[in-house]
Amino acid sequence: MKRLINLFAVASVAATLSTAALAAEPVKTAKPDLAAGEAKATQVCVACHAVDGSRGAPSFPILQGQHPEYLVKQLVEFKSGKRKNAVMLGFASNLSDADMRNVAAFYASKKAKDGFATNKDTVALGEKIFRGGIAGKSVPACAGCHSPNGAGIPAQYPRLNGQHSDYTKAQLTAFRQGDRTNSAQMTSISANLSDKEIAALSDYIAGLR
Repeated sequence: MKRLINLFAVASVAATLSTAALAAEPVKTAKPDLAAGEAKATQVCVACHAVDGSRGAPSFPILQGQHPEYLVKQLVEFKSGKRKNAVMLGFASNLSDADMRNVAAFYASKKAKDGFATNKDTVALGEKIFRGGIAGKSVPACAGCHSPNGAGIPAQYPRLNGQHSDYTKAQLTAFRQGDRTNSAQMTSISANLSDKEIAALSDYIAGLR
């Protein structure tokens, strides 16, 4: 009887250790399906972002070449309401986690096209802010997080180079006014930028490559 009890005890410990080991293993995420992403993007996203996420209307962001982790994060936050946008809430609410990963991977797989600055009178100011910040206003250099050429850092900071200046300007203004609240860092930085500085920075970023 005592031996039987010991056998049960050993079996119980083994089962516990096995369960713990399984729980400790990282959950494997399925590899994104680019074809499924393209199909979903064509069905849901094309009207505003163009078929390949390229240079559509200036009020909508260019998605091609954007880091997939950033795109997924934004879709998740649109769906949860952390990033507020009534139009995107409607679209994101109908996307599964797999849909988001697939769509993000599809747009990320596209080569971003070059943009251009349009106001030669503000390029110097935009470059100064992007590369050196504004020390007297506690505005750090944008290049510190988004890289010197605006390519960003995967899984951390979005690609900015070539982005529509109208869109960048609208987002910086939204952060400053408290209309966009899903980045405390950007809210703090934008709070110290004037309209003129935001416009110059946005135009300069559009021409980065």
